[in-house]
Amino acid sequence: MTIKLYYHPLSSYCHKPLIALYENDTPFEPVLVDLADPMARAAFLKIWPIGKFPVIEDTARGEMVPESSIIIEYLAQHYPGSSQLLPQDPDGAREVRFYDRFFDNYVQTPMQKVMGDVLRPEGQKDPFGVDQAMTQLRTALEFVDARMVRRRWMVGDSFTMADCSAAPALFYANRLVPLAGTFPHADAYFTRLMERPSYHRTLKEAEPYFKLIPK
Repeated sequence: MTIKLYYHPLSSYCHKPLIALYENDTPFEPVLVDLADPMARAAFLKIWPIGKFPVIEDTARGEMVPESSIIIEYLAQHYPGSSQLLPQDPDGAREVRFYDRFFDNYVQTPMQKVMGDVLRPEGQKDPFGVDQAMTQLRTALEFVDARMVRRRWMVGDSFTMADCSAAPALFYANRLVPLAGTFPHADAYFTRLMERPSYHRTLKEAEPYFKLIPK
């Protein structure tokens, strides 16, 4: 086993490389990191001082690769499989990268702002910031809904890195802004993502931790 994935099953950004790994049946060793455990945190910081996951360590190539999108690109380059998650065509690849960033920046970021505010102590919450984040989230979901009127996947006819990014983003966003009834095309797309074997497996493994999701 040459690839170690340092991750946590609840992390939406960790879902992205998990989907990519499962899409291509890439062998890897999962290393669950509990940042609340001082010893585990210290060990992880030795690997990646920034202290954010996911990170993969490729022992065969002597590489340490952080950041979910970069990990997926690294896997596509060095461990390709039957699912081509990043098109070889430059224009297609650029479009996939754009939608990958779209879901990270305009769905995940406001979603995490809202969920993170729940964990703030009384007197330190940010209702104005939460309102802004909810507005941005709804705007992003409207955009996704309009785009998916006649599409199966986010870019082209194939499942790509953009869909790896969309799956966890929509999974958590759906808890804040239910897609059913309001964004029917985004909801149908979300259902397809949930049924994708690679994401279904990712969510199944995360189920024991769902009780920890902020409400």
